[in-house]
Amino acid sequence: MLREIKTFVAVSQFGTFAAAGQQTGLTQSAVSAQMRTLENALGIRLFDRSGRAVALNAEGVRILPMAREMLALFSRMAQPEDLVDYRGAIKIGAISSVQTGLLPAVLVSVHQQAPALETKLIPGVSSSLLTQVDAGNIDLAVIIKPSFALTKDLYAETLQKEPYVLITPPDVSGDNALDLIRQHPFIRYDRSSFGGRMVSQFLREQRLEPQLALEIDEIDAIVKMVEMRLGVALVPLAGLWRDRPANVRIIPLAGLTFYRELIVVMRHANRQAPLHKFITDRLRHHAASPLQLPAVE
Repeated sequence: MLREIKTFVAVSQFGTFAAAGQQTGLTQSAVSAQMRTLENALGIRLFDRSGRAVALNAEGVRILPMAREMLALFSRMAQPEDLVDYRGAIKIGAISSVQTGLLPAVLVSVHQQAPALETKLIPGVSSSLLTQVDAGNIDLAVIIKPSFALTKDLYAETLQKEPYVLITPPDVSGDNALDLIRQHPFIRYDRSSFGGRMVSQFLREQRLEPQLALEIDEIDAIVKMVEMRLGVALVPLAGLWRDRPANVRIIPLAGLTFYRELIVVMRHANRQAPLHKFITDRLRHHAASPLQLPAVE
């Protein structure tokens, strides 16, 4: 019955029997037959069928979290307790600043403990990675905490709070962050991202309408644009630029400082798996180094 449950989860994710079949290597008729078998075994209907269209009904929505949990538990049954015995692959999602900041040292630790494990790094923005964890496409992800509550099927743990600062080209004078944002072109952290929404909220609260020079999601790219004197920017102290001598002035926001919260998120059923616990522990360890706000340069 596990194959039918796996196909059921695929149908819920991809929306049609045909699309689920493409993902699982089944024909549309085979998917349909498996779903009838599952419905007969459970004694309930799981879909509203209208012609070729199918959608989960109330019962289907109700059992979907349980189906995902069953698949996760079955997967854990095959996992060894000793990390050195791990085989196969794990998919880890990470936003760009984590890929160049927190994650490399963690992956080194993982491969020292589980040398036969293949790690697949999945890049993306927080919203996309969160959706993929929820759907079971990736095992865990390090993302920015969203402003909304996570579903009950997901487990999240805070790793770090990263303060935002204003960065300017080195030849820009002045120490008042709000005045500098008003006076210079502004490179905007993509407002569709979780971190960029925090910048948008700060600008609204401070009644700032800066002259937009560029909007981009990559923090290290934003820093590079500031180094090239394209404008000023509000960015978190995170990623590769913290560890290299960036040619910018860093101006703390003092009493106006706001933070983005970095979290590791996974499906709740996996939180006790030895590998997930080890990765979370290493993330926690490497995130524990205190962030020091620099003095105004």
